[in-house]
Amino acid sequence: MSTFSYVAAAIVLFTLVLGNSNAQLSSTFYDTTCPNVSRVVRNVVEKAQQNDIRIGAKLIRVHFHDCFVNGCDASLLLDDADDIDSEKNAAPNLSTAGYPVIDDIKTALENVCPGVVSCADIVALASQILVSENGGPTWEVQLGRRDSRTANRAGTTAIPSPLETLAQITKKFTDAGLDSTDLVALSGAHTFGRAQCSTFVHRLYNFSGTGNPDPSLDTTYLETLRKTCPEGGNGGTLANLDPSTPNGFDNNYFTNLQNKQGLLQTDQELFSTSGADTISIVDRFANSQSDFFDTFAKSMINMGNIKPLTGSDGEIRSDCKRVN
Repeated sequence: MSTFSYVAAAIVLFTLVLGNSNAQLSSTFYDTTCPNVSRVVRNVVEKAQQNDIRIGAKLIRVHFHDCFVNGCDASLLLDDADDIDSEKNAAPNLSTAGYPVIDDIKTALENVCPGVVSCADIVALASQILVSENGGPTWEVQLGRRDSRTANRAGTTAIPSPLETLAQITKKFTDAGLDSTDLVALSGAHTFGRAQCSTFVHRLYNFSGTGNPDPSLDTTYLETLRKTCPEGGNGGTLANLDPSTPNGFDNNYFTNLQNKQGLLQTDQELFSTSGADTISIVDRFANSQSDFFDTFAKSMINMGNIKPLTGSDGEIRSDCKRVN
C-alpha cells in the first residue's frame, strides 16, 4: 500500500471513529465536567412546580415540539433576532410555555459549570425529573446534545396537530423515526396538563362539518366539555387533558380513551380508529401502568435521540434565548 493509501485509510478510519463517538449520547456525559447537573436542574424545577403545577406538562411539550423540528437541538428556545425567525411564533408553538424556568435552570448551571451544559440537555433533563416528580417513571436521560445556531420556523409543520387524523399523525412520527408504540406512549404524556378550548371545540358542536358532535366522544363527557367551552366562547379557556387525575402521571389517560373520554381528537383517534394498530397498544397500557411507564421511558429516550447535534456541531449557548 502506498503512503497516500495509508494516509487516506487513516483519515477514513478517524472520520468513522469520530463520527460514531460524536453521535453517541450518554447518561454519564457530564460526570466529570458538571457532576451535579441533575441536582441543579431538580432544585430549580421543584421550586417552579410549587408555583405552577403545570410546569411538567409545559416543559415536556417544549421538548416534544423542539425534537420534531430539526431534532433535539433547542432551536425552539431561540427568540427573534437579526438572523433568527423564532419557532415560538409559529402556530403550533404559540401556546407553548415554561421558557422562564428553562432560563432559570441555565442561569443556575452557568454559575457552577459555565459553558458546559446545553439548553437541549436541560429540556431533556427537566422533562424526566418532572415526570418522575408527578408520579411517573424515571429513566437515564441520554446527554451530550449541543445547541443549534439557527431556528426553522417553516419546519414547525412537522409538529403533530390536535386537528389531524391518526394517519397524518402516524406519518409525522414515522418521519421522525418513531413507531406506533412511541406514538401511543408519548401521547400518554397527556395524563397531565391542560389544553385550550380552541384545540378541541370542533369536536363539541360541528365535527367535520356534520353539525353534530364527534361520535367518538362520551355523551356525558361532551356535556361537561360544552359547559367549559360554550359555542363561540373563549378559545383560550383551559380544560384538563385527563379529567380523572389531572395533575398526576399515571395510566388513566388510556382508560379514559377506552371510555371515550379523550380530550383531543388525536387522543381519542388512538382508540376509536377502526382497525388501527394503536388500539391494542392503548389496551396494553390501560391494563398495565408498569408496561406504560417502561415503554414511555424508552420512547422518551427514542424521541431524545432525534438528530441531536454532537461533537463540534452547534454550540453550548450561554443564554438559551439567543446564539452566542
